[in-house]
Amino acid sequence: MQYDYIIVGAGIAGITAAEELANILEKKVLLIEKRDHIGGNCYDYVNEHGTIIHKYGPHIFHTNNLQVYNYLSLFTLWNTYNHKVLYKIDNKLVPVPFNLISIDKTRPGDSEEIKDALLDNYEVNAKVPIKELMESDNEYLKDLGEHIFKEVYFKDYKKLYNIEDTRIIELVDKMKPLHVSYDCRYYDDLYQAVPSYGYESMFENMLKNHNITVLLDTDYKDVLSINHDTKKVYYNNKEFEGHLIFTGRIDEFFDYKFGQLPYRSLILLNEDVDDVFFQDNATIHYPKEYHFTKITEFKYLTGQQTFYTTIQFEFPVEYDISNPEQNIPYYPINLEENQKIYEKYKKLSENYTNITFIGRLAEYKQYQMDEIVQKVLDLISNKFL
Repeated sequence: MQYDYIIVGAGIAGITAAEELANILEKKVLLIEKRDHIGGNCYDYVNEHGTIIHKYGPHIFHTNNLQVYNYLSLFTLWNTYNHKVLYKIDNKLVPVPFNLISIDKTRPGDSEEIKDALLDNYEVNAKVPIKELMESDNEYLKDLGEHIFKEVYFKDYKKLYNIEDTRIIELVDKMKPLHVSYDCRYYDDLYQAVPSYGYESMFENMLKNHNITVLLDTDYKDVLSINHDTKKVYYNNKEFEGHLIFTGRIDEFFDYKFGQLPYRSLILLNEDVDDVFFQDNATIHYPKEYHFTKITEFKYLTGQQTFYTTIQFEFPVEYDISNPEQNIPYYPINLEENQKIYEKYKKLSENYTNITFIGRLAEYKQYQMDEIVQKVLDLISNKFL
């Protein structure tokens, strides 16, 4: 079969691109995925107890973008779900992002002075970066920022990224800001939900078009080859005249010419519990205790009612491309030297006019789901329509 577009990677970026190209532009699309399922890290499935499990960790769709919400609503019904995250700090369960309740729980001795200082300097519902607090001239705010950094994020990020203690401060801009409110939701977006029948069902609906061919369990290098001198793409040893959309690792595409881009991976262990619920919240982080970072209980996300419950332990590990238990790149390590490596690859990719690089692996960026859907929709309408 002749294809107009070949897409590498059947995650949310590749699936959105395939759907739009096939349904809106009526193009023939080949979607290549090395795993045995579609959906990338958003993939979910129903376990033996009837609970929908997010195989690669909890994924909650959240957005203020009505266009993206309406677009995905074409393919799924939604269960409204407002995610909450608790951190265990000094034997107390504290809501994060840090808010006024968090201050009351962790700083009972001077919580009123801290809250007064916040309200003197910021509007209600303001979001204050932790770095800004740490650099404040107000002693209460400065102390609060340092407390949040040291007692919450430092140990959590140390486990997650396993970098030198002195380098963790470089990631402070990635940390959730303090919320000057009593709102304990992890996200404050207008639309927060999970697909009623799971992400897998939503993605299957997106790919229901005879113009889309999905090739699973296939490494793209087994069917594609790139001549980096001529910039030509070959599919099954024949020159491909269409356009390639690449959502995989950009460093792999260029055979690690400038070295590997560093990632952290995860080992996720599920455990079925013979009880209605295991814990008091969907996700609880343990920044100080244990080797795992958090436990997620999926029934809170799905709203399902069963006599069993399933929990998931998350263990951060080194990314190791040769180890099947550690070869999924979850989190880019956004330090300056790593970003410089990516910029070299990005500059190189600009010479390939018949190839588009998009997605978290292709752009070395931790996109939210709504962000990448919008980016793909814009790509299709601006470049290919």
